[in-house]
Amino acid sequence: MLTAKNPVLSGFHPDPSIMRVGDDFYLATSTFQWFEGVQLYHSRDLVNWEELPSPLRRISQLDMQGNPNSGGIWAPCLSYCDGTFYLVYTNTRNFHGIFKDTYNYLVTTKDVCGEWSEPVYLNSSGFDPSMFHDDDGKKYIVNMRWDHRMEKNDFSGILMQEYSEKEKRLIGEPKVIFKGTSVGGTEAPHIYKKNGYYYLMVAEGGTMYNHGVQLARSRNIWGPYEADPMPLLTARHSPESKFQRTGHASLVDTPKGDMYVAYLIGRPICEKSRCTLGRETAISQVVWDEDGWLRLKDGGVLVGDSYEVDLPEHRVAPLPEREYFDFDTLPPHFKTLRLPFDKMGNLDERKGYLRLYGHEAITSCNYQSLVARRLQHHKAQATIEMEFDPKTFQQMAGLTVFYDTYNFFYLYLSRDEEEGYNALRIIVRDNLKFYNPLEGGFVSVGNATRLWLRAEIDLLTVRFYYSLDGERFERIGSDLDASSLSDEAYGEIGHEGHTGTFIGMACQDLTGLQNHADFRYFEYKSL
Repeated sequence: MLTAKNPVLSGFHPDPSIMRVGDDFYLATSTFQWFEGVQLYHSRDLVNWEELPSPLRRISQLDMQGNPNSGGIWAPCLSYCDGTFYLVYTNTRNFHGIFKDTYNYLVTTKDVCGEWSEPVYLNSSGFDPSMFHDDDGKKYIVNMRWDHRMEKNDFSGILMQEYSEKEKRLIGEPKVIFKGTSVGGTEAPHIYKKNGYYYLMVAEGGTMYNHGVQLARSRNIWGPYEADPMPLLTARHSPESKFQRTGHASLVDTPKGDMYVAYLIGRPICEKSRCTLGRETAISQVVWDEDGWLRLKDGGVLVGDSYEVDLPEHRVAPLPEREYFDFDTLPPHFKTLRLPFDKMGNLDERKGYLRLYGHEAITSCNYQSLVARRLQHHKAQATIEMEFDPKTFQQMAGLTVFYDTYNFFYLYLSRDEEEGYNALRIIVRDNLKFYNPLEGGFVSVGNATRLWLRAEIDLLTVRFYYSLDGERFERIGSDLDASSLSDEAYGEIGHEGHTGTFIGMACQDLTGLQNHADFRYFEYKSL
């Protein structure tokens, strides 16, 4: 038996959709405003997961320029039928206030690692679309329906409509098949079929600390659906559990018939209950009880620290701590904001370096140059080697610890052309408020253009360092409060946040001349 610890995918990996084809397991998670869209993984044992190329690599498949923070890819769903992989997903263009502009699409491929098709538009009635392939050959799309009327329940039920593969569109009339339970916030629908029943798995209670997973079933796919008397999993009544916000699940079986559920969790830190790593993916084994309902194998509704799998082990090589940019293409664990990497930089203009051309400000939701990877540990260190020759204070490049454009820490190099030196500065944006934590405002580095920058994350503290030789690092600035790098912080300013912390390289040129910065390596390690 293999044993794995939860979360199995640490750091920002929300809304897992899991499936199996033969002996191969595939899992997709949301990426929100990060490009390429949809994080895709493969495993042979449900324990060791290898990252695959994203399905959404072209702007024609995913146009996110101008999308708000935490917009973009919401809740992708993978499925497979007759030799074809299907992926349905939401591109959320607007969701603040009472309205949500959510565009739902379908792409397909024969080769999960190859190119995926151009998207087929489905609908915009809500989000979290999922495809079900019935055994009579029919296909259905289910999604939650959003109701903007303020006197109504905004999560107004699970909507279903038949999909015609021949016509590549939804056909027939849509119907609400399930209104949810008294918990409310019914979303994330997936349909499964067993022993003559259609089982509808949904998330309820919202994405925060009331989150959970609920099942319902019907003999007829169109309903009515009978709700399970108890949720499958939730931590809403157990504030002492180290795994909170459990919900948004999907189901998979093994070749031997064992059943597992993949779902999201949050791991809050200390008394502030801040999940700075974002929502992560965990897995637990489930079994069918005598009444035909799914239950956690260990009983109850609280998920465990680990799970066991009766499959041969297939190990996956871990990512190296230090990665030099001598790649032909950017590895999939590096993400960019809203736009493809080739819109902001390249790997071939200066061999062995990642080059970023400066564009808009680090607060831009349109066209900024930023390449980052997930923070996956509560204690971690990231270091970059950078070459940058700024000509003015409006040209900047450096290292950022980044939740989104409302909440970030940025150590950057720029020029004081009047005084004739390059200077390191720190910008902090904490729930929309800007401040500079450096006494005196900056640290002069003379005419140095080659620097090493480092960020250390220690639970809810961020510390920055710099070096002029790559050996001796000096502290710059004081301890910084990282609790703003979390979904929970957004409640303080009346916004919704759904992502997680990234650490990355950035370059801006507010003159419009597109001065560039070159990065030789990125190093990430847990502490």
